[in-house]
Amino acid sequence: MMKNRLSEETIAMRVAKEIEDGFFINLGIGIPTLVSDFVPEDRMVMFQSENGILGMGGLFPAGEGDFDLANMSGQSVKLVPGASFFDCVYSFDMIRGKHLDAAVLGGFQVSEKGDLSNWMLNERKVGGVGGAMDVAVGAKRLFIAMTHTDKNGNAKIVKECTQPVTAQRCVNTIFTDLAVIEVTEEGLLLKEIAPGWQVEEVQALTEPRLLVSSDLREITL
Repeated sequence: MMKNRLSEETIAMRVAKEIEDGFFINLGIGIPTLVSDFVPEDRMVMFQSENGILGMGGLFPAGEGDFDLANMSGQSVKLVPGASFFDCVYSFDMIRGKHLDAAVLGGFQVSEKGDLSNWMLNERKVGGVGGAMDVAVGAKRLFIAMTHTDKNGNAKIVKECTQPVTAQRCVNTIFTDLAVIEVTEEGLLLKEIAPGWQVEEVQALTEPRLLVSSDLREITL
């Protein structure tokens, strides 16, 4: 029997719990863009986009909002008080100057050492890295939000990345539809697990050996 996995929205909600008051943070394409919708209203957070926005709020429903005011995914975004606009030169000054407290990116693969592949798949033979490599190494903390396996059931958490690498040893924490996993010097530490799943089942879908936290708990929101 197929077990339930967390939805993309639930993954984003779990990531949002890590966003602290006062954070300056970048959100990548895909699941990461959903995170802005779930940050508690009592937290003052400034979301940054490479195309030159600081102070994004949540997303407008499809078909609403100002189509000229969009994030890197082309989605219309709301603004918070104090938001500002600038060209991409200043945007990447922020990123490369390590002024971002954190970033949330999607991933095709993450290695046990924290290497990230997220800009191209070998079988497609085409892609554009964009600002992903700058964000991956420029943010003080890097969270990856992705599914645990690809559409063919292959592990996306691997011993070594076989897809083109975006950046090496950059990932701090992986959030998937099955688990929350921290990248440590000793290895990948399984800290939280989706309801109804067992450690052995998550391990079977993960290429490297997982270390299991002594405080392992179910993912809650």
